[in-house]
Amino acid sequence: MKSLSDILQQHHKFAEVIRNPLPFKKLDFSRSNPDLLQRDLSKTSVFTDYVFEEMLDHSTYTGIGGYGEKRVIYRQLAHFSKQEENPRCIHLGIDIWAPAGENIFTPLDGKVHSFAFNDHVGDYGPTIILEHELEGVKFHTLYGHLSLDSLTYLYTGKKFLAGDRIAAIGNHPENGDWPPHLHFQVISDIKNYKGDYPGVCSLKEKEYFLFVCPDPNLILRI
Repeated sequence: MKSLSDILQQHHKFAEVIRNPLPFKKLDFSRSNPDLLQRDLSKTSVFTDYVFEEMLDHSTYTGIGGYGEKRVIYRQLAHFSKQEENPRCIHLGIDIWAPAGENIFTPLDGKVHSFAFNDHVGDYGPTIILEHELEGVKFHTLYGHLSLDSLTYLYTGKKFLAGDRIAAIGNHPENGDWPPHLHFQVISDIKNYKGDYPGVCSLKEKEYFLFVCPDPNLILRI
């Protein structure tokens, strides 16, 4: 039986999740970016200015990246460092850094698995999880840091076709108090999670979670 990664890689076409016409620029939130070791980005307005004014050159690019990245930025957020012996630092999705209000579209046919307002600083904020099936294999896609009104009129089982608008990028603080961006993640085994799923794991858990959450760029193809 084919793995989910193989099925996604061989699928002929996915609809665009973001239709922003700006060129993409890969962003680095790992230790190799010296700015992150020298600045206090715990204040969201400062972090937002750093992303959009400096990293994205006054919003002339759309930011992209993060899958499997060991991020140092999480050290400044208590939400990720509660377990000091085994802090979460490995990013399991791809982030698309674009302005609040940017529309988000489903890449393939699916239905609403669950949704929630994960209302904690550093969390997803409004979150939607869709269920899909390709070649008889079920899997899920997660969309985090949305606008709160993206959850309006949703219900479990609501169907979407590839290319349908499903949400919009949210602004801080309702989006988990982050600079505006979409966290997009693929999940092969969601277990009993509803409206939430780990988007960051510890080094100890890295092998398992990167296996269960294959590279979202197999769908995004950016």
